[in-house]
Amino acid sequence: MSILPAPSSPIQLLDLVAEHAALQPALDEALRGVLSEGAFIQGPAVALFAAELSEYLGGAHVIPCANGTDALTLALMSLELPAGAEVIVPAFTYVATLEAAALLGLQPVLVDVEPATFAVDMQALEAAVTPRTGAIVVVHLFGQCAGLEQVVALAARLGIPLIEDNAQAIGATYRFASGETVAAGTAGAVGTTSFFPSKNLGALGDGGALFTRDAARATLLQQLANHGQSRKYYHQRIGLNSRLDTLQAALLRVKLGRLAANTAARQAVATRYDAALAGLAGLEIPARDPRSTHVFHQYTIKLTEAGRRDELKSHLQRCGVPTMIYYPLPVHLQPAYAYLGYAAGQFPVAERLCGQVLSLPIHPLLTGEQQAYIIGLVSKF
Repeated sequence: MSILPAPSSPIQLLDLVAEHAALQPALDEALRGVLSEGAFIQGPAVALFAAELSEYLGGAHVIPCANGTDALTLALMSLELPAGAEVIVPAFTYVATLEAAALLGLQPVLVDVEPATFAVDMQALEAAVTPRTGAIVVVHLFGQCAGLEQVVALAARLGIPLIEDNAQAIGATYRFASGETVAAGTAGAVGTTSFFPSKNLGALGDGGALFTRDAARATLLQQLANHGQSRKYYHQRIGLNSRLDTLQAALLRVKLGRLAANTAARQAVATRYDAALAGLAGLEIPARDPRSTHVFHQYTIKLTEAGRRDELKSHLQRCGVPTMIYYPLPVHLQPAYAYLGYAAGQFPVAERLCGQVLSLPIHPLLTGEQQAYIIGLVSKF
């Protein structure tokens, strides 16, 4: 039983219906504009969205594409690595981070992560570098930047390109010791993101983008995403058919205008969770790196006692509170990646996290009543 009555409206892990309802007139207008133009592929809204997102990110070049996995694939393609080159990726991430490397005939090399922030472990990362290392991929997981200060310095010292998987942290910023502040996804050679509907900046379908501060690489990425061509029917390279639909770009322009306000609302929800849940025995609230802002794509707690995470998840589900486990099985134990030769126990932090983490509802429209109910359930449990 909860210490509070159930809220008057059902709790959603992410309430896209209500979020879009608040934007319905602007979304309808954007849709009508695309229909009236009839330019459904590479229409004007695509370039406008890229320019507006570039401004939001502090001037980095933005290259829209079809989805976040394609963005990772295109980022690696732009490095023109030899077959079999090694790509270092964290062991606690969504499968797309290494899937892109595997699809290109590259060799994913996994490294463990830090137990508090879930960011790549720098000692493990440096130890994994070999003469065959072609790229390092860091993941800004759950809405917070990985330790860019150290990763950027390492990549620069070794001359290894850095790719930032920024599918979950668009809008986050990172402050270097020098005082320079950069947008997540713009510190490395290439950054990638996803506009999957559940993301903080989500389309009403699939979509993705790449970021770079290198004009020449931006031109290359634009070619690669469009059949390797800069001019129709003249193909300089082997590329992909990976273009953001005009309709999705038009809708994303509307949602981009609300991103800052929605981020602030997510941060307010996270702050309330922090205040209420900090200090509970056996529960750890999300660690915050003081060098990074946190946009809280997810609010992910850890239950440190064996079995308690699954018990809490079941308890909350029975009480009408949806939760999610990101991720229940680490990538090195997925059957598809058995060929890499990793074994259970090789990445102990990632494996332990897969049995501890639980993401609570967090979205801009979560009400105080709903959050109080969730907090009451978790606290009493």
